[in-house]
Amino acid sequence: SQPWPGPPHQPEILAPNPPRETWAGKYEFLLSCLGYCVGLGNVWRFPYLCYRNGGGIFLIPYFIMLLVTGLPLFLMELSLGQYGAAGPITVWKCCPLLKGVGVAMLIVSSLVSLYYNVIIAWAFYYLGSSFQSPLPWSCDAPRNADLCQVGAVTVTCCVLQNTSGSAGRASASEVFWNEQVLGVTHSSGLGDPGPVQWPLALCLLAAWILIFLCMLKGIRSSGKVVYFTATFPYLVILILIIRGATLDGSLNGVRFYLSSNWSRLQSAQVWSDAASQIFYSLGIGFGGLLSMASYNKFDNNVIRDTLVIAIGNCCTSFLAGFAIFSVLGHMAWRKQVPVGSVADSGPGLAFVAYPEALSLLPGSPFWSILFFLMLFTLGVDTLFGNIEGITTAILDEFPALRDWRRKTALLGALCTAFYLLGLLLVTQGGIFWFTLIDTYSTGFGLIIVTLFMCLGIAFCYGMNQFCQDIVDMICRCPPWCSHMLSYFKVCWVFFTPCLLLFTLIYTFLDMYSVPLRYGTYEYPAWGTSLGICMGVLTCLQIPVWAAVALCHESGTLRDRFQKATQPLRSWRMATAQDLARDIIDVPFTITLTDSD
Repeated sequence: SQPWPGPPHQPEILAPNPPRETWAGKYEFLLSCLGYCVGLGNVWRFPYLCYRNGGGIFLIPYFIMLLVTGLPLFLMELSLGQYGAAGPITVWKCCPLLKGVGVAMLIVSSLVSLYYNVIIAWAFYYLGSSFQSPLPWSCDAPRNADLCQVGAVTVTCCVLQNTSGSAGRASASEVFWNEQVLGVTHSSGLGDPGPVQWPLALCLLAAWILIFLCMLKGIRSSGKVVYFTATFPYLVILILIIRGATLDGSLNGVRFYLSSNWSRLQSAQVWSDAASQIFYSLGIGFGGLLSMASYNKFDNNVIRDTLVIAIGNCCTSFLAGFAIFSVLGHMAWRKQVPVGSVADSGPGLAFVAYPEALSLLPGSPFWSILFFLMLFTLGVDTLFGNIEGITTAILDEFPALRDWRRKTALLGALCTAFYLLGLLLVTQGGIFWFTLIDTYSTGFGLIIVTLFMCLGIAFCYGMNQFCQDIVDMICRCPPWCSHMLSYFKVCWVFFTPCLLLFTLIYTFLDMYSVPLRYGTYEYPAWGTSLGICMGVLTCLQIPVWAAVALCHESGTLRDRFQKATQPLRSWRMATAQDLARDIIDVPFTITLTDSD
């Protein structure tokens, strides 16, 4: 007899890719988006722009830009992510010709993540230092006794020496920031980074470990963290406003913040500042919004979410100005100087001027702890969105990595790489590199990316089709949604691209007319060229990947272009699955007319 050959051969069945996650609740998405948008710029940039550009008058161009650029682009990015249920790269199955827009978003998010956590490390360092009494940057600290004998002393600072060799007058908080925190006084400039500031390096490591732990389970874990990190800053802002209102001289600061100068409306600089502030504070074009929206249910009302998040973000900026300038007004009153002489923007406000003002208050360590814990949570929320955009883009391109172990390894590799690269920014000359990357990573390149996103959806994918997609998601579209969508349609086709083009042109003119500086240190030509290369690298992704898409098609150039602008069949697969679960038989028949 023949030996038993064994069981018949079974063909190998490959395990399906793990499914995408979804938000555990509606509020997790809203708080994640709000925390992502409400960042450090709301606290340290908007109040400064407001007083520099005519005070309360600045709110006019600010809200105009919100209506014609901010809200339309915000809705476009949320809708694109939610409808496609995909990250910044994969979502361009709707128009393969523009896949480079998604790749460019990935590069921008990576550059921002590289330096943004350094700010969190600074806040972490100051937060730890705030548990000392007296505060180490206050005049009550023994080490600052000589500095505060006459309010300020003459100190030698490399930032001043690099241009004139002269000495400058610095307060105790400036000396603490420049010498103890940054160590910048020991660096001659961009080409002389010097050794790593190890206390900052440890703070940076702690920040990346925290980001890793909070995002270990993706939106399931970060969605729980934002219940604290997205709401705590509002509590602190409210407390600081109330405390500031009780201080002598606070009214002078608020008056300085809101003083109106109608003639400033004639300046193109004011309108450009308003557009850029709206653009950057809403987080448009980074891919974070698109990624977070991709985890929504298909029938989520994106128009309502857009209004809630965007308007909430802008109101936060306005309220933060009262918390900042009421305390700065008190410091100016104590020093008997104009408010304008103590006002600043960027790191100079958050880590020099405002800490000095807080050190003048009774119980200063408590107020300092509150303020820097607020900065810490503001930064962490924004970084959640950036890292989510990066990981989502990679996981959607390589679905096999969605397995928990592989996803954890990917997140760990990203955090490790960003930490190692970020060590350059915590050297003694790291602030020069920080300023360079901060200036050019979100400069003209980001505006060009967003412009192509807007034009691509409006004229390649089709504006009517895109509006129909939004109506399909909302299903029962109330009349107000239809009217809003009609308004957004006009903006997407005409107003938004025109204003983006205006902002882009003004950015180029400003970039070439005003040399990049940090303090009085002027960047060398090679440094500026390196920064421009960052923006060019971002922009080049659009034509390069467009050429790849055209090469994959056949026929004449015109035929290839038409094919490359048509959605792939897989574009609506996720949509069909979501609709099937909701038992909707005819998902694509609702029209704008019917919804009225």
